[in-house]
Amino acid sequence: MAAATAELVIGWCIFGLLLLAILAFCWIYVRKYQSHRESEVVSTITAIFSLAVALITSALLPVDIFLVSYMKNQNGTFKDWANANVSRQIEDTVLYGYYTLYSVILFCVFFWIPFVYFYYEEKDDDDSTKCTQIKTALKYTLGFAVICALLLLVGAFVPLNVPSNKNSTEWEKVKFLFEELGSSHGLAALSFSISSLTLIGMLAAITYTAYGMSALPLNLIKGTRSAAYERLENTEDIEEVEQHIQAIKSKSKDGRPLPARDKRALKQFEERLRTLKKRERHLEFIENSWWTKFCGALRPLKIIWGIFFILVALLFVISLFLSNLDKALHSAGIDSGFIIFGANLTNPLNMLLPILQTVFPLDYILITIIIMYFIFTSMAGIRNIGIWFFWVRLYKIRRGRTRPQALLFLCMILLLIVLHTSYMIYSLAPQYVMYGSQNYLIESNVTSDDHKNNSTLSVPKRCDADAPEDQCTVTRTYLFLHKFWFFSAAYYFGNWAFLGVFVIGLIVSCCKGKKSVIEGVDEDSDLSDEEPSAYSV
Repeated sequence: MAAATAELVIGWCIFGLLLLAILAFCWIYVRKYQSHRESEVVSTITAIFSLAVALITSALLPVDIFLVSYMKNQNGTFKDWANANVSRQIEDTVLYGYYTLYSVILFCVFFWIPFVYFYYEEKDDDDSTKCTQIKTALKYTLGFAVICALLLLVGAFVPLNVPSNKNSTEWEKVKFLFEELGSSHGLAALSFSISSLTLIGMLAAITYTAYGMSALPLNLIKGTRSAAYERLENTEDIEEVEQHIQAIKSKSKDGRPLPARDKRALKQFEERLRTLKKRERHLEFIENSWWTKFCGALRPLKIIWGIFFILVALLFVISLFLSNLDKALHSAGIDSGFIIFGANLTNPLNMLLPILQTVFPLDYILITIIIMYFIFTSMAGIRNIGIWFFWVRLYKIRRGRTRPQALLFLCMILLLIVLHTSYMIYSLAPQYVMYGSQNYLIESNVTSDDHKNNSTLSVPKRCDADAPEDQCTVTRTYLFLHKFWFFSAAYYFGNWAFLGVFVIGLIVSCCKGKKSVIEGVDEDSDLSDEEPSAYSV
C-alpha cells in the first residue's frame, strides 16, 4: 500500500512538473512568433492561455491511462486497495478534470478568443472608441455563443438509446430524453460540443499537420540557399531593373509626356526596385551576421534531425495505415463508429506503448513527444501554407512578425489540432487508449497428459472491446471520444484523408527546391525597412 501511494505521488508530481513545462513552452512559443511592433498584452495572454489549456487537456490522457492500468495487477486481478468505491472516485476525479478543461476550451473558442479578435479588428479603425470596440466585439461574439448553446442543446437531447416501449407517447419520449440527460450528468452535451470542435481540428490536421509532417523534415535536410549567392542574383536583378527605368525615362527627355502604358510600366519597375533594395539590405545583414555562421555550423545536426523526423513520420503513417486497415477489415461497421474488438493487425505503436507502460513513466514521455511532434509539424504546415479562408489568404505566420489577430488564429488552430491529437493517438494505439495495460481473467480448460482429467484454469488476457465491463475499466478519454458513433465514423474517413494529404505533401516537398534564406521578404507589405533580425529567418 505504501509503495502504491508513493508511485501515485510521484506520478502527480511529474504531472505538476509537466504543467510548468507546458506554461513555459507556450510563453516562449507565442513570444517567438508575435510581432515586436504590434504586440498586445491581452492577445498575448489569450494565446498563451488557450494553447496551454489545450496541451494540459492532452496531458490528462496518459494520466487517465495510468490510473486505470494501475488499479489492476498483471495477472488480471484488481489490487487490494482498488475496490469499487476507490475505482469510482478515481474515475470521477479524471472525469471532473475533463469537464473543467473542456468547459474552459469551449469558453476560449466561443467567447474569449472571438471577443479579443474582433476587439483588435475594431482597434485598427482610428475613429472607433473603446466603448465602440467593446460593443462591436460583443455583437460578433454573441453569434459564437449562440453556436455553442446550440451544440450543447443538440448534444444534450440527441437520443443515444431508444425507449424500451415502442408504443410510447410523445410525452413519454420527451420524458425519456430528460431522464437520459440527467443520468449522463451533461456528459453527452459536452461530448457533442467537444467532438464538433475535434471534427474541425481534424480538418485542420489534414490541412496543416499532414503537410507539415513531410515539409518539416525535408526542409531541414535540404536547408536554405546561400545568402552570398542570393545577394549576387539580387544585384543582377537590381541592375536590370535600373536599366529598364532609365530606358523608359529617356523617352521623356525632350519634354514629351510618357504614354499611359509606359507610366504603368515605370511604376511597376520602381516598386520592384524598392523591393529588390529591401532584399539587398536583408541579404547583406544576414550574410554578415554571426547567427548565420552559427546555423551553418549546425548544418549536419539539422540533417540528422530531418532524417529522424522523416523516420518518425513514416512510423506514424504506417501505424495509422495498419490501424485503419484493421478497422476496414475487422470492425463492427460504420453504425458502431468502426469500433474494433481486439487487434488483428498489430501496428508498431500499439505494441510499443503497453511495453513502455511497464517502466513508469516511459509511455508518458512518449505521448508527450508525440503531442509536441504534432505541434511542431502543424506549425511547419501553417508557416508554409499560411492561414486561408477558401482561396483568400488571411494571414502569414512569421517569426517576430505575426500580428495579434493572426496570433489568435494560430493558437485557435493549434488548440483544435491538439484536441484532435487525442483521437489520433487512439487511432495509432486503440487498445492502449481504451484500457492501458489492463488484463482480465478468462476460464480456460486444461487437459492433463493422460487425457483423462480436465481442469479449469483462470488465465489473464489483455482487455479489449469484447471484455466484461466489470473486469476492465474504460478510460474517461474514450468515453468522450466515442459517445457518438457518427463522429467516430467521420474520424475514420478523416484518417484516410490524412494519409492521402501526407503522401501528396511528401511528393510536393521533394519536388520543391531550397527555400530562400529570406523567404517572405518580397511578399510582406507590412515589413519595415529597419534592420532585420537574423533570428527571424
